[in-house]
Amino acid sequence: MRPVDPRLAGELPGLRRYLAVLAVLGTATAAAILVQAEFLAGLLAHAAGQPAPGTLGTAVALLACAVAGRAALTWAGGLLGDRFAARARTTLRATVLARVRPGADPGRTATLVTRGVDGVRAYLADYLPRLVASVVVPLAVLARLAVADLTAALTIAVTLPLVPVFAALVGAHTRDRNRRQWRLLSTVGGHFLDMVAGLPTLKAFGRARAQAAVVRRMADAHAGATVRTLRVAFLSALVLELVATLSVALVAVPVGLRLLDGGVSAHTALLVLVLAPEAYLPLRAAGAAFHAAAEGLAVLEEIRSLPPSPVAGTREPGPVGEIRLERVTVWHPGRDRPALSEVDLVVRAGERIALTGPSGAGKSTLLAVLLGFVPPSSGRVLVDGVDLRELDPDAWRRKLAWVPQRPTLFAGTLRDNVTLGLAGTVTGVAGLAGDRAVGEHGAGLSAGQAQRVGLARALRRPRAEVLLLDEPTAHLDTATEAEFLRTARTLARDRTVVLVAHRPVMTELATRVVRLRAGVLEEPCHAGG
Repeated sequence: MRPVDPRLAGELPGLRRYLAVLAVLGTATAAAILVQAEFLAGLLAHAAGQPAPGTLGTAVALLACAVAGRAALTWAGGLLGDRFAARARTTLRATVLARVRPGADPGRTATLVTRGVDGVRAYLADYLPRLVASVVVPLAVLARLAVADLTAALTIAVTLPLVPVFAALVGAHTRDRNRRQWRLLSTVGGHFLDMVAGLPTLKAFGRARAQAAVVRRMADAHAGATVRTLRVAFLSALVLELVATLSVALVAVPVGLRLLDGGVSAHTALLVLVLAPEAYLPLRAAGAAFHAAAEGLAVLEEIRSLPPSPVAGTREPGPVGEIRLERVTVWHPGRDRPALSEVDLVVRAGERIALTGPSGAGKSTLLAVLLGFVPPSSGRVLVDGVDLRELDPDAWRRKLAWVPQRPTLFAGTLRDNVTLGLAGTVTGVAGLAGDRAVGEHGAGLSAGQAQRVGLARALRRPRAEVLLLDEPTAHLDTATEAEFLRTARTLARDRTVVLVAHRPVMTELATRVVRLRAGVLEEPCHAGG
């Protein structure tokens, strides 16, 4: 078992209020337990020949009310926990999606948003209510027993800490197991998503069966980790039950012996026997719930490891003149070197710059920085002397036209994919009918046709002042590339252009060529154009 992480209060709105309500419900539950035990002990003592407290009918009615009240409080706590967990999962999903950056592992993100966030429910709706009850109920029981039988109260006070101690010892091992299990699940989900997305290519090259075998091995590894985690959970449950049972026996046996010797009344002995298990029950329940909630804790740590969402600016950008990168450095999570390292670059108004360099040099990352998708880890981007982070991101992107390597296409018509729901005609997509059906991820279109869709989207932004091209001809044949370049020259006229070029022919669009290597900008050179 572990206390509530204080960082959660800032991550989950309403957590403090939720815990306060749980404390009130826990106090009311403790009162119901005491009333139930008092009248149950009285009725049992009456059955043994002692006079009942008050009239017998009143005692039975109060006992029934206490039992019904305890059941109602348990139902209310469950309902409250489920509702808060549902709101919290919505908040966490929004947090994950807001922190996703271009280039992030889609499989990891998909697993985190679905199965991962769902796993937090056990922590919020099951573990936290039991954790609060494990504080309130034992204290109430000890206070009542201290008045009724001090010896029994002292025995419980000495043995009670054994339950959380053993739970913590086993729980630390469980936490590590659950973290490994979550990492394996995330890996399986990511690989499976990538395999499904590339299934047509795998089938074309006869690699589908091999990848199916890889997924099967990864799933077996995850299943093995799950079984090992369950073994630890079962061991923990056995330890908690054994400790609690022995502790109750240490209370019950002396009380029974003193009852036989006449040292304690039947009502008091029965009250101790009824309340002693209640003192250990919340701790046992919290310990058992912790193992179900351990995956949720691992997911919360995973979410915290995501880069924070940048604070959006509110300033409206003016006409785009000079764009200046000053010592821009970008670190991607999990990488051992920066994608960009202290890049200094000035892009003047109307200039056409080609970025060259080997794969992984940081060219696409630099475009992502200009788009505002990736904030610099250090350094800054100035647009006419104004930090890009101060500009309203939507207003800034309205001034940009972006043609990525692989335009994102969705199921619908070709016109829908080009216009993106806005009114207008389809232009710049030579040879394609505007009402032609397109499948998910562009199924039914060739690579060249998909690129022309991306270019047509850019053509529909006549007011865009900056054109960003990310290797737009990387997957095109020579004839299609020539057609693309003719249209791109028209699109680039009187605009600032930053393009990523692998093929030499693309540098013909540029007035200046700069080279990136391992995230470092080398000396620029001039090009014709």
